Amino acid sequence: MKSSYDIVIVGGGMVGAALACALGSSSLKVALLDRALPATPDEGYDQRVSAITLASQNLFENIGAWDGMVRRRVSPVREMQVWSEGGSGAIHFNAAEIGEPCLAWIIENRVIQMALIERLHQFTNVHYLCPVEVADITLADNGAVITLKDGRLLQARLLVGADGADSAVRRAAGIDTQSLNLNQKGIVATVTTEKPHEATARQRFLTTGPLAFLPLDEPHTCSIVWSADNARADQLLALDDAAFISELQAKFGEALGKIKTVSPRAGFLLALSHAKAYTAPHLALVGDAAHTVHPLAGQGVNLGFLDAATLAEVLLDAAAKQKNIGMHGVLRRYERWRKGDNIAMVSITGGFRYLFGNDLPVVSQLRNWGMDLTNAATPVKNFIMRRASGLEGDLPKLARRALH
Repeated sequence: MKSSYDIVIVGGGMVGAALACALGSSSLKVALLDRALPATPDEGYDQRVSAITLASQNLFENIGAWDGMVRRRVSPVREMQVWSEGGSGAIHFNAAEIGEPCLAWIIENRVIQMALIERLHQFTNVHYLCPVEVADITLADNGAVITLKDGRLLQARLLVGADGADSAVRRAAGIDTQSLNLNQKGIVATVTTEKPHEATARQRFLTTGPLAFLPLDEPHTCSIVWSADNARADQLLALDDAAFISELQAKFGEALGKIKTVSPRAGFLLALSHAKAYTAPHLALVGDAAHTVHPLAGQGVNLGFLDAATLAEVLLDAAAKQKNIGMHGVLRRYERWRKGDNIAMVSITGGFRYLFGNDLPVVSQLRNWGMDLTNAATPVKNFIMRRASGLEGDLPKLARRALH
């Protein structure tokens, strides 16, 4: 049995599902493939959360998925405090200074994914094939053939890899990546604190890696992301709750009073990677299949959402002009548009990891001086806020505010 599509997207995570929604209601016939249905958001918080920029919020609003997230659970970040261990340097960001109600939103990954999947079911031109497993991918001169483990064949004019850092689509295309193993893990958990977070994200740079407290919708509950060198991370993950809280309190300090409870913890390996190409004839890569960054700036998934919005714009423009959407010349426009921004973010977040993970006195002094200087220079600080929030830059139409 063979089915023909204009576009087959492999990977139904947050970025793949966002791309499918961005192509909804178009003339293009789209299939989204995923191995497993997303977990339903339950009473407890998901360990994995994302800091969603205002550009990503615009994308969700423009594709009709934002209401599904708000209906479940979203938490605004109105302020951000950044300071370093063993130093006086600090920066304070406040959304009011740039005339915005918030800088970002903290949303659980499964809340984002559920809302996107719910939305894509409303498009008649998008088929959600799940659970399915890909057995083989063949790229030919006229498109791609995807063989599923159940024997079905899917033919596509364009194959999109949204299948994560270990992308099978990227491997099938023979595209190499440059990567740097940071020898670090990120530890995630949910904690409750004595003092309310007041919709403020707090990040402390430790010599072993950054520690972030991200505000959730309950005023005394935060999601933490603690990056640490592998040996230290494994040691922290092995501790019981009381011992972990004690270590966490010692490193974070009293900004939120006493840390009262901690959920079960999970650890994930951190690496920087960048594909040498995002496109080939009849093929494009988005999200972690194309690049991974350090989580300290919360930018990783937002880069993926901008990839999805940009690729959708390029494909819809090409389809409107009756161009072949699988032609490399068409796809190169997407690659040129996104590559510079993504490389910059991979480099900046990687650089931060070394700048803040260094306890040489001269580096420490420079770091503190630079933070204080930035905090005092309002135009610089406001530019950083606008850029990090996704209000500046060469944004695709779907990531811009809708004109009402």
